[in-house]
Amino acid sequence: MVTWERMKQTFAWLTLAATAAFVLSPLVTDPFSGFAPDRFPVPQVNPPVQPAGYAFAIWSVIYLWLAVSALYGVWARREDPAWHRMQGSLILSLGPGALWLWVAGLNPIAATVLIFWMLAFALLALLRAPIADRWLAQAPVALYAGWLTAAAHVSLGIALGGYGLASPEFAAVIALALAVAVAAAMLWQRPEAPEYGVAVLWALVGVLVANLGGAALVQGAVLVALVLVAGMLARGLWAGQRRARL
Repeated sequence: MVTWERMKQTFAWLTLAATAAFVLSPLVTDPFSGFAPDRFPVPQVNPPVQPAGYAFAIWSVIYLWLAVSALYGVWARREDPAWHRMQGSLILSLGPGALWLWVAGLNPIAATVLIFWMLAFALLALLRAPIADRWLAQAPVALYAGWLTAAAHVSLGIALGGYGLASPEFAAVIALALAVAVAAAMLWQRPEAPEYGVAVLWALVGVLVANLGGAALVQGAVLVALVLVAGMLARGLWAGQRRARL
């Protein structure tokens, strides 16, 4: 009889499979540089909530780090219950996430729902990540979850503007406020995972760069968001330093 505990020992292999599908998905889908403007009733051309193009280069680091983590999980942590708790959630984020680029090219609303699903399980994986293997478990998941926090709310902001529920500028402010709320909650819960905050800050700087010379409302909102997230990140780093000295 196959027990649940025995089944969990396959989580490492399932995580590797889900990670491989996620990392390789850009190779089998059309290049994605944002939702097509004509996919919305109100076309979204250069929506202010979207970061500058260079910011998406962070995906190369996320892909590589997640791949190394998944390989290490198979090699050295197949029977580690601490990893199993993280891996179960990560599978539910990365597995469906392998379809995201394909869905995004067809239906922005479905893509927005899917990326929030990915985010929810990425955050759960971070909360469950073993601290003992910080650089091979917690850190890559934190970077992934941090970027998804920004990306999911970018999708939401574009959808709000695209369906006329708010002006593009006000939609950006709403999305930024919600993203900062999620980021603050996670940085409060996991101050020992600064990579999460770094990914969010990277996205926010990308939004600021994209709006240089643009709407003052969005620029102001991004600056406030940067200060709040940077403050929470600094708090976590300071707390970590104090614990290290004790």
